[in-house]
Amino acid sequence: MTGEGPGSGALALFARLLAQDPVPLDEAALAIAEEEYPGLEPDIYLTRLDDLAARVVGRAPRRAGAMLRALREVVHEEDGLRGNPADYQDPRNSYLNEVLDRRLGIPITLSVVYLEVARRAGLRLEGVGFPGHFLVKYVCPSGAEVFLDPFHGGELLSAEECVARHRARTGGRPLDPRYLRGVSSRQILGRMLGNLRRIWLERRDDFRLYGVLDRILLVAPGQLEALRDRGLVAARLGGTSAARRDLEAYLRQAPAAIDAKAVRAVLDGLAGGRGGLLN
Repeated sequence: MTGEGPGSGALALFARLLAQDPVPLDEAALAIAEEEYPGLEPDIYLTRLDDLAARVVGRAPRRAGAMLRALREVVHEEDGLRGNPADYQDPRNSYLNEVLDRRLGIPITLSVVYLEVARRAGLRLEGVGFPGHFLVKYVCPSGAEVFLDPFHGGELLSAEECVARHRARTGGRPLDPRYLRGVSSRQILGRMLGNLRRIWLERRDDFRLYGVLDRILLVAPGQLEALRDRGLVAARLGGTSAARRDLEAYLRQAPAAIDAKAVRAVLDGLAGGRGGLLN
């Protein structure tokens, strides 16, 4: 446990991929999975995405409407990928290799499949950070937007239908138009990691949570909450020096934070040798 940045293995690979421009979403998503699956062979899954794209191209002329229809047919009807509402919080839904193997996923990982198959087929889609339910969209040459819901079989939606769904789910709360904009690969990876962060936090799995926080801080180095949480997790795991480094950095950058007193108390405990289970 270093908390200092990428070292070797899966974390270093993830850092190298993030340094590329553009960030290769497919490879970076698989690099997230490599922490959980050390023997993972990315080329197997990249080839599977290649094959899906070849099938899309083989059954559709290069017109957007036909390709969108072929994409939905190939991914859902032929290959059988679908949403997993029965066990939404299963962490396997958040790892691209498992999604392709089990053909089950959550909105964001199924959206990654859509984005990468479409890219290979020559169709540009964008990820959409819709609140609580990730989507993808195609922007027509006219500027009109068509949204797709990979979790529900690639259902087509207009912007108005997206807004209506949000209002129905939130009791009439208006939707900020920014949530219908396209997002970057880094933002998609950050949201994938955010899902895993919640899962491992709820399961109190500090070892896995620490690895996720490492990656979140590579995607978004200025995310102070993740810096604080990595320090707290390090303290629980007995990584005194890593905990002190992160928590002191957090307090330097947010000295007036509402939890500053509690964080200082943890630091005092570390100084007294009471900061971690493994000390």
